[in-house]
Amino acid sequence: MFERILSFLKDLPEGGESQGLTSDEPRVAATALLIHVMGVDGVRDQAEQVRLKEAVSNAYHVAGEDLQALLKAGEDAEAEAVDLYVFTSVLKNNLDENARAEFIRLMWEIVYADGEVHELEDNVVWRVAELLGVSTRTRVLMRQAVQREEGQEENE
Repeated sequence: MFERILSFLKDLPEGGESQGLTSDEPRVAATALLIHVMGVDGVRDQAEQVRLKEAVSNAYHVAGEDLQALLKAGEDAEAEAVDLYVFTSVLKNNLDENARAEFIRLMWEIVYADGEVHELEDNVVWRVAELLGVSTRTRVLMRQAVQREEGQEENE
């Protein structure tokens, strides 16, 4: 499962130096969406944070200050955004259909990292999938696959 996260993130274009990270860079857009779904329930669980940091670090071969810069850029972009479209439009322009579906799977993996799904997390994944053009069927299949891997009951 973690290998899929790394594979997905490695496929995103890298953009420029970490000093100039902006929300229109795919790495920042993806990080911002993952941060958003992680905190939408009002709790940023340690397991979710660890999974996010490991994925970003390994995918982009960043650590230390560079990792912190990318995470901070994602945090800042997420905090400043008025909607999800600013991020989903970047990803939709940079990812093919399969990669967009894998991003939805990645979102589910972050959501399930803490062992439970809040209805707000479910809603955010649904909205992001819609904005990325990922079908309801694919979204549900991705959720079910992650549930099976995490040993969770299927509710949908």
